[in-house]
Amino acid sequence: MTRENDSVQKVRAFLSSARCDSKIVHTDETIFTVEDASRVVGVPPERILKSLLFVRDDGEWALALMSGSNRVHDKKLRRALGSARKIHMAAAEAIKAFSGFEPGGVPPVGYEKQPKTVLDEDLFKYDTVWPAAGTDHDFFPISPDELLHITGGIKANLTYSPR
Repeated sequence: MTRENDSVQKVRAFLSSARCDSKIVHTDETIFTVEDASRVVGVPPERILKSLLFVRDDGEWALALMSGSNRVHDKKLRRALGSARKIHMAAAEAIKAFSGFEPGGVPPVGYEKQPKTVLDEDLFKYDTVWPAAGTDHDFFPISPDELLHITGGIKANLTYSPR
């Protein structure tokens, strides 16, 4: 038996403490991109959950949870957070330093302190979405409603729609 990755252990511990029944699945194939995850999990890209970390200019972190087929609109996220401050997507090195998670495996939960979390309302079209579980080889199924509950998040329209 191989030793489980520390990042996956953090996610598993959080799910257990939140009394969430979701089971983490490990795959030898990578789920680094939405397309990878869609193929490996066997669901359309819109049911893959993207966990995107942002930093406000005051140093506070925020987590946008998006359908894999959508792009986040920074201004909508800022409004949902009730922030007049600027916000920008975090760089890979900053994400690793803050969370311990690598891009491609960033989960919606498992942080030492959960960032303020906003779930895009499009996620609620689906009964189950599939986020990464701490690495680009681990994922789990969860309902958007349960994800909203366990993250203490808020629901808002975050999707970028070109004019």
